[in-house]
Amino acid sequence: MTKVTYQIVQHDGGWAYRLDGVYSETFPSHDDALAAARIVSLEQQVGDEAVEISYQDANGRWHQEHSDGGDRPEVEIVDSPDS
Repeated sequence: MTKVTYQIVQHDGGWAYRLDGVYSETFPSHDDALAAARIVSLEQQVGDEAVEISYQDANGRWHQEHSDGGDRPEVEIVDSPDS
């Protein structure tokens, strides 16, 4: 299972959440950034419909997979208000 970690950090004169080095918009307070990260993390948990997926790998071979729509990542928020 994939794990997604959002970090609450100071950014651009305010606060933001960061994922893999990419920052959200800047929020005026730590609490606002934390609330936004919580909303985003909840959205990560929403499943989708089952679908068939076709993709080509690096060797040019095609693959078929079934996605049940419920394979959502584990989500964590790392909150370091002193950052």
